[in-house]
Amino acid sequence: MSNTLYDVIVIGGGPSGMMAAGTAAKRGKRVLLVEKNKVLGKKLSITGGGRCNILNAEEDIHKLLSNYEDAAKFLYSAFSQHGMKDSREFFESRGLPIVVEARKRAFPETQLASDVTKVMEKYIKENNVELKLKTKAQEILLEDGKIVGIATNNGNFLAKKIVLATGGASYQETGSTGEGLGWLSDLGHTVHKPSPDIVPLMVKDEWVKNASGKTLSFMKITFASNRTKEGGRFSKTGKILFTHFGLSGPLILNSAREVSRMLKFGPVEATIDMYPDTDIGTLRNRVLEVFNINKNKELRNVLKEFVPAGMSEAVASQLDEVLQRTRVNEVTKESRYALVDRIKAMPLTINGTMGMDWAVISDGGVDLTEVDTKTMQSKIFDNLYFTGDVLHINRPSGGYSLQLCWTTGWVVGSNI
Repeated sequence: MSNTLYDVIVIGGGPSGMMAAGTAAKRGKRVLLVEKNKVLGKKLSITGGGRCNILNAEEDIHKLLSNYEDAAKFLYSAFSQHGMKDSREFFESRGLPIVVEARKRAFPETQLASDVTKVMEKYIKENNVELKLKTKAQEILLEDGKIVGIATNNGNFLAKKIVLATGGASYQETGSTGEGLGWLSDLGHTVHKPSPDIVPLMVKDEWVKNASGKTLSFMKITFASNRTKEGGRFSKTGKILFTHFGLSGPLILNSAREVSRMLKFGPVEATIDMYPDTDIGTLRNRVLEVFNINKNKELRNVLKEFVPAGMSEAVASQLDEVLQRTRVNEVTKESRYALVDRIKAMPLTINGTMGMDWAVISDGGVDLTEVDTKTMQSKIFDNLYFTGDVLHINRPSGGYSLQLCWTTGWVVGSNI
C-alpha cells in the first residue's frame, strides 16, 4: 500500500475524469488519476468517428438542458457553474478552435478527436496530476464505514476524496465496461441498470441488408407498435445509413431509445418515406411523367429515374418479377399508384438493437436523487463524487454527452 495520502483520487481517465483531476489539481489539491488503459482518453479519441462532437453550441440553457429529459431539473446548478460557453472558452483558450455545424453540433476545427484528448492531457500535466496508467481499480476501500481509498492491480492507494469517473457501459472495447456501477450498488446507492440508448438497429428484411453502405440523406422513418395497451407510433426525419445488419446513422441512433421501449413487446414495424417533402399526388404525377418518356422500357429499368440514388434495386425487390419485367406502357394505373405508395412507405421490421457493444451512449448509473448535483457529491458518502456517464442521465447524440462530461468534471474539480 502506498503511504501517500492523496487529497483526491480520480478513477477513470476519460473526458470527465481528466477535467475533474486537472481542475482539482489547479486548486492546489494533490491528485492521483488512475486509468486502466495504457493511454488516456481512449474512448474520447475515437468519438464521433474520430471527429469528436465536443459540445452542442445551444446558448439557451433551458433549450440545452431539455435534451437531458428528466435529469434537466437536477442540472441547472451545475450548468450555471460551467456551461457550454465555458467549455468552448476552455478549449479555444488552449489553442483548439471550435466550429459549429448543423443542429449546433460543435467540433474541433482540426476535425480530430485526438486533438481534444491532447488538450486534456496537457491540462492534467501542467497542473501536476500524478498519473498511473495500466492501473485497474478493483475495489473501493472502506474503514469504519468511511471510504478511505481504492484497491488496484498495482496496490492500494489512500485518499481523502474519491471521484468515480469510470464511465458507462457503451463502447466496451475501449474499457468502458461499467464496473463502477457495481461498486456503487455495493456501497448502497440506487443504480439503474445500463441499457443502450444510442445504438444501431437490427432489421429483419433482406432488402435493407442488400442496400448496405448506402445513405439516404433526407428520409422520414415511422416506427409503430400495436403490441402494448396504448400502442405506440412516432416519426423522425434525417439521414439513414443502411448496414449489413440493418440501420444506423444519426436519425436511427437518436430513435433507438424509443424503439427499444417498443421492442420489449415484440418486433417493431417501420416504414421509410423516401420523399417526405413531396405529397403523394405530386409524386404520382412525377412518376407518370417518367412513364410517358420511357413507355417501351421495362419497369425495373426506369425505377432509377424517380427513386433516390442507389435505392432502385431495393424498390424493385418489393415488386413481383412479372411487374418488374412489364413494359411501362402496360403497367396499370393501380400498379403505378401502388408503386408510389411503396416509395412513400417502404416497409421493414425492426427485430432488435445491436446491443451494448455497439452503443454510442448507454443510460444507467447512480440515481440523481442520491447526488448533490450542485457539487456532484454522494449523499451517502460525503467524500465520494460522480462525473459523466456514472450518473443516470439520458440524452441524444449531438454533443450533449461530452458537454455533460466537461460540466460535471469541472464542477467536481472546483468543489471537491
